[in-house]
Amino acid sequence: MRPVWIVDDDQSIRWVLEKALSKEQVPCRVFPDAQSAMLALNSDRPQVLVSDIRMPGDSGLDLLEQVKQRCPEIPVIVMTAYSDLDSAVSAFQGGAYEYLPKPFDVDAAVSLIRRACSDGSEMVGGAGGAVIEAVPELLGQAPVMQDVFRAIGRLSQSSATVLITGESGTGKELVARALHRHSPRAKMAFVALNTAAIPRDLLESELFGHERGSFTGAQSTRRGRFEQAEGGTLFLDEIGDMPLDLQTRLLRVLSDGHYYRVGGHSPLKADVRVIAATHQDLEVRVRAGQFREDLFHRLNVIRLRLPPLRERREDIPLLVRHFLQKSAQDLKVETKQLSPQAMSAVSLMALPGNVRQLENLCHWLTVMAPSQVVRAEDLPEEVRQPQEGAGHAQVEDASASLATRAAHAEPAVKSEISVPAWQELLRQEGARALAANAPVPQDGRMHSWAKEFEAAVLGVALKHTRGRRIEAAQLLGIGRNTMTRKIAELNLEGGD
Repeated sequence: MRPVWIVDDDQSIRWVLEKALSKEQVPCRVFPDAQSAMLALNSDRPQVLVSDIRMPGDSGLDLLEQVKQRCPEIPVIVMTAYSDLDSAVSAFQGGAYEYLPKPFDVDAAVSLIRRACSDGSEMVGGAGGAVIEAVPELLGQAPVMQDVFRAIGRLSQSSATVLITGESGTGKELVARALHRHSPRAKMAFVALNTAAIPRDLLESELFGHERGSFTGAQSTRRGRFEQAEGGTLFLDEIGDMPLDLQTRLLRVLSDGHYYRVGGHSPLKADVRVIAATHQDLEVRVRAGQFREDLFHRLNVIRLRLPPLRERREDIPLLVRHFLQKSAQDLKVETKQLSPQAMSAVSLMALPGNVRQLENLCHWLTVMAPSQVVRAEDLPEEVRQPQEGAGHAQVEDASASLATRAAHAEPAVKSEISVPAWQELLRQEGARALAANAPVPQDGRMHSWAKEFEAAVLGVALKHTRGRRIEAAQLLGIGRNTMTRKIAELNLEGGD
């Protein structure tokens, strides 16, 4: 078996992967940069290449391009700590086997490398292509968003029908636009239609167009959205609200690729990629007779679920900074910043409107906040005061409240005043303990407090995942081995 090549300028990453692969009796060779790996390709070939993206000199994407030109059968796994949409799409467009965001679980990485080794003989080089400008609002470091980025990357050379599901405000149209921008149809039109916003009697004409004189007021021939999107992408938003009779016509277009204008007699051929989106549960609507089952299966070729913001609260600070900067550019003013207390309050709010609501809040702050640094008291009242029913069950002390918020990322108590940031709660507890002049623990106060904090956060994460360690580790952004070791160190085996 040929060795696996590890290319990363971070010595610790090289060391960890080399040791883990050696333990699994997988031969390994490490390189500190892309140049040395390219030089080695002149005389040797790896079984699998695992490379970081951002390194001094040539990048991992440059190395990927070279490998795919010279040895297209070699699987290339791309690693990066900068796990954004552009990196994921660039990797898959360049022919990467898989995209591995850092930090990663070592066992999962070894398992992926083993799978790549077994698939290596069947690998075919991916089609290259220029990297298209990413949609900037599609931001996120959370694992659930990395799954979305990875899916968009895998679909970058496809024209398959996609069904996007998710709550209102999660960014379904942004994902549809990203799928179009990173597809072979990118140079053609992207046409969007909200089927819930068009009156029922006009929707058929909007979709398929009409001939002159086909109905009262039709004074000229009109091209519908299918014609406007010819060669490109048609995005049908809120597809669950489409009337049943129009569902039948849409099904016919998706089935045989032909349609008629309203009042027309000559069939028109549709060369259009359809991307549909809905916030509703289409399976439920099918069972209720409100949505055609055959159309559902036609649309549900590939389904992308967009997570609500409450499932990726770690992305809120990143989104807040982006939207504040965007609002400042639109209004031609200086970009405002949130204080730590204000950011904590925003990160804990319910946000039922998801990313759209967060963007509106940032625009409000840009206009209404009195100072350049937004303090907690500058926030709207609904942000400073947790909404009734938005949080979890009440807890009896501040440390339990802090732990619950760390796991669930929602307000834990109902209060008529602003909820303190978790950092402030720690400061208050530290001041209380020092003022009480309590005996110093054997391992020191700082170490003891750190252990209590870790035990609280890991405990509630395990409770949140019902004891599933791998899932809890992913939520906390640590490796499975680290989670197992911490559970043993902190005596959490029998606790929550």
